[in-house]
Amino acid sequence: MQSLAGQSLAGTFRERLRGFAPRGLLRLALVAVPALAAATGLVWLLETRFDILNASPVYLLAVVITALVSGTVGALLAAVSGILIYDYLFTHPFQTFAISDPAEWINLILLLFVGLVVGQLTALERARAVTAETREREARELFLVSRALATRSSTTGVLSEIAEVLRREAGLRAVWFALGPDDASERVVAVAGEGGPAPGAGGPGASAGSLQWQLRRTPGDEPARWVRIHNPAPGRPREGSDRAGGETYRVRIEAGARTLGTVWATRDRRRGNPDRSATRLLSTAADQVGQALAADQLAAEAGAAEVARQSDALKSALLQSVSHDLRTPLATIRTAAGTLRPDSDLDAEARQASAAAIEREVARLDRLVANLLDLGRIEAGELRADLDVFELDDLAGRTVDRLAPRLDGHDVHVDVGPLPVLVDPVFLDEALTNLLDNALTFTGAGSRIVIEARAVDADWVRLVVEDDGPGVADGTFDALFERFHRRPAADGRPRPGTGLGLAVVRGLVEAMGGRVRARASELGGLAVEIDLPHARLPAELATAR
Repeated sequence: MQSLAGQSLAGTFRERLRGFAPRGLLRLALVAVPALAAATGLVWLLETRFDILNASPVYLLAVVITALVSGTVGALLAAVSGILIYDYLFTHPFQTFAISDPAEWINLILLLFVGLVVGQLTALERARAVTAETREREARELFLVSRALATRSSTTGVLSEIAEVLRREAGLRAVWFALGPDDASERVVAVAGEGGPAPGAGGPGASAGSLQWQLRRTPGDEPARWVRIHNPAPGRPREGSDRAGGETYRVRIEAGARTLGTVWATRDRRRGNPDRSATRLLSTAADQVGQALAADQLAAEAGAAEVARQSDALKSALLQSVSHDLRTPLATIRTAAGTLRPDSDLDAEARQASAAAIEREVARLDRLVANLLDLGRIEAGELRADLDVFELDDLAGRTVDRLAPRLDGHDVHVDVGPLPVLVDPVFLDEALTNLLDNALTFTGAGSRIVIEARAVDADWVRLVVEDDGPGVADGTFDALFERFHRRPAADGRPRPGTGLGLAVVRGLVEAMGGRVRARASELGGLAVEIDLPHARLPAELATAR
C-alpha cells in the first residue's frame, strides 16, 4: 500500500512539474512577476506612507493569485520570492539578505508557512475545480458518443461522428476506426481529421507507421497507460504520422474475449501523450463501440435465425396447404383419364363428362399455380402493374362471363356501372377471380353472390363482392389476407384450400395503387371491398359519355 501511495504521489508531482516546462514557466512568470511587483509596491506604500511596521502579509495576495494560476509549485515559488524580496528591501540591514533582528526571522518563517498553507489550499481548490471541469467535459463527450450509439441505425454508420468527437475533444490530429478480428483483416470504415488513411484501406496499422503507442489496460482501478511498441507493417515503408512529426496511438476495440477492431489516432509529438482525460475518453469510447458492434452481431445472428425459422415455417405451411389441393385434382384427373382409354366401355356422354372433369381440375391446378407464382412475385416486390383507364363494368363482365360455368347454380347478381378506373386489367381479373372462387368455396349450391360497384368520391371507386355464406367472426377480418390463413369450418377444422387467394388479392390490388378490406356482409356472409383509383376523363370524353 505504501509503495502504491508513493508511486501515486510521485506521479502527481511529475504531472505538476511537467506543466512548468517550458510553457508553464512562461505562464508562471506572466502571473507571479506582476503580482509580486504589485505586492511590493503596496508594502512600500503601507510602510513608508502609513507607518505600518510590518506589511509583509500583503505578499499573501501574490501567493494566492499565483496559486490560482500555477498551482502548488507556483505558490511555493511565489512565497519564497516574496520572503526574499521583503528581506532584501524592507528588512534591516536593507538591500542585503542578512537579518539583524531575530524577530524578523520569526516573521519571515511565519510568512513562509502561511504562504505555503494558503497557496496549498488555493491550489487544491483550483485542482478540484479543474478536475470537476474535466469530469464535466468527459461526461459531455461520452454523452455524445452514447447518444450516437443509442440512436444508431447501424454502428458503422455513426463511427464518423464518434471519430470527430474523439479528435476534437482529445486534441488529436486524426482519428479513424478500422474493423476486423486482426491486423491483417482490418479495414478502415470511418476517418476524421487530416492525415488519416482513406476509407477502405487495410493492413496492419493502415498507414500508421511502424512505431506506435498502444493503450495497455490494467486490472483494478489502476489507470491504463501508453506503451511504445514496434509493429512493422509488411510491405509498407515507415510513413504517415511518424514522418510528419507526430505520434500514432491505437486502442483495441474488444467485446469479451473477441477483438473487433482498433481505434487509431495521430497526435503532434510536441504535445506529448494524451493526458488521463483524453485516455479515458478513447478507452471508454472503444469499449462502447465494442459493445455496440457485439450487439449488432447478435442482432444479425438473431435475425438470420428468425429468417431461417420463418423460412422453415413457410415451407411447412406451403407443403401442408398445397399438398391436399394438389392431390385432389390429380386424383380426379387420373381417374377421369382412365375412363378415356380405347378399351373403356363408357358411352359418349360419360366420356364427355370425364373430359369436362379433367378440364375443370386442370383449371383448378392452373389457378393454384398462378396464385403461388403471384405470391412469390408479391413477396419479392417484383409485381409491377401496367395501369390504364378502363370501364369497370366491361372488366367485371368479362371475368363473370369467363367463370359462368362455375357460377352456374348460384344466384349471381351483378350491379356494376361504366365507372372509369385506373387499373391493370390482368391484375383486376385475377383479383376478382380469386374473390369469386373464395365465395364459391364457402357457399353451397343456390347461394347468393352479389357483385356491385359505386363511386365513393372523386378519388375512389369501390368494388364489392359479398356472399351469404357462414362468414367469419368479428376481429378476424384482417387475418383473412394473411398467406396460408384458412377459415375454420363449423366443427373447428380448417376448410380445404391453400389460404393464398385473399393474400394474392391484397398484393394485386395494392400493386395497382388500391386498397382492400373485409367486413360482414349484409347477406349474412363475407363482403370484400376493393377501392380502385377513380380515373379522371378529359372533358370531351365525359361529355360524349
